[in-house]
Amino acid sequence: MPVVTISGGPGAPGATTTALALLLAWPLAEGRRVALLECDPDGGAILAGALQGRVESGYGLRHLAVADRRGRLAETLWEQLVDISPDGGGRRLLLPGLTDPAQAAGLAYTWEPMVTACQDLDRGGCDVLIDLGRSGAHGPSGVLARRADAVLVTVRSTLRGLSSAKPRVAALAADLDTEGTGADALALVLVQEGPYAPAEVGRALGAPVLGLLPYEPRSATVLSDGGNSADRRFLRSGLMRSVRSTADEIRLLTDRRRLRLSPVPQALAQPQPAMYPQQPQQPQHPQAPHPQAPQQPGPHQQPQFVPPPPPAPQQGSQHGPQPAPLAGYAPRPPVPQAFAPPSPDGPHGPNGPTGPGQEVARVF
Repeated sequence: MPVVTISGGPGAPGATTTALALLLAWPLAEGRRVALLECDPDGGAILAGALQGRVESGYGLRHLAVADRRGRLAETLWEQLVDISPDGGGRRLLLPGLTDPAQAAGLAYTWEPMVTACQDLDRGGCDVLIDLGRSGAHGPSGVLARRADAVLVTVRSTLRGLSSAKPRVAALAADLDTEGTGADALALVLVQEGPYAPAEVGRALGAPVLGLLPYEPRSATVLSDGGNSADRRFLRSGLMRSVRSTADEIRLLTDRRRLRLSPVPQALAQPQPAMYPQQPQQPQHPQAPHPQAPQQPGPHQQPQFVPPPPPAPQQGSQHGPQPAPLAGYAPRPPVPQAFAPPSPDGPHGPNGPTGPGQEVARVF
């Protein structure tokens, strides 16, 4: 149940392509979802790339700034997610990024509340992947990396890729140590384009190599510029096989860190003195307990939100057990629908609008 950020650096190392591949290959337990939030402050690339403009620009990250000022950030985040599941089952979701880098200024005060919204998604049964692009791990949006369970940096194993990544990785590790949960959250995803070995790259950059992705431009183009992601050759490509192995390694890393950072109960942390048998005491008459009044939060204390438990899966569903609701909010519509390519019946055609609730089509 992790929150994972993916970032890159100069030279297009493939952060967004890696993030989208992880979304498609992420292992899901029964009743779980996974969502990719495209939070690159330099602008998103998935709408015009993998989705080839087939999703309306009215959906995306830019709407969260207004929702945050209105106190509806968590609910609006769910409403802005687009289903890209091959079967339309609502288990692989995408938040499209900014359509203009100038829109990032309006999110300056929204990045911090986004951390809480991502944690609500996690508690509500949804694993969260965050694409921070080339510069999102630093600056105002860097708080998403500081609070993540794992911080991945995509690097190409070329001299140009390693030289540009080294100062960024060092700065990110120092920031995680001083402002985040520790530099042990940092790991590298290496695109094997150059001659340098993974162990050599890890020593040079001071971070472990968690995943190895082969340099396959043809398969990567399906993720960066669009194509048929259901094609058998793409699904069996070396890139997607390596991404599945990388996803398993990420889950192991986040599970270990959550176990280490989880608070230890006081009864287990402190050794208890040995108990010796004592003389039996005279039984006392039990007194009726006085009902305690509920504690009211103080003037500087905010009430803590506890998400409701997920409902039991229904039998006979079309796509198997349905995932639990996200952070207490019911989806609108009940399952977020994928968007079909523009047609004569589309919003710019003569026969009327299209959108959620219409026929589900594969988006790739």
